[in-house]
Amino acid sequence: MNTVWLLWFEQEQEDGEDTELLIGVYCTESDALAAKERLKDQPGFREYPQGFNAHQYDVGKDHWTEGFVRA
Repeated sequence: MNTVWLLWFEQEQEDGEDTELLIGVYCTESDALAAKERLKDQPGFREYPQGFNAHQYDVGKDHWTEGFVRA
C-alpha cells in the first residue's frame, strides 16, 4: 500500500481554543521533518516547538469508517 506523511501542528489551550493545522503532505518522513525544521522558528510555531507531529498515512484507504455526533 502507498503511504504519505502528514505534518500537523497541534496546540491545546486551557480556554478550549485549540489549534490544529495541517502543514502538508509529504512523500517521506524525512521530507515532513525537513518541513518542520523550515517552520519551527516562525511566529507561533517557535513558542510551541513540541506541537509538531508527523504521522504516516495509508493512501486509498478509508480512515474514518464511523458516523459522527455533533455535541
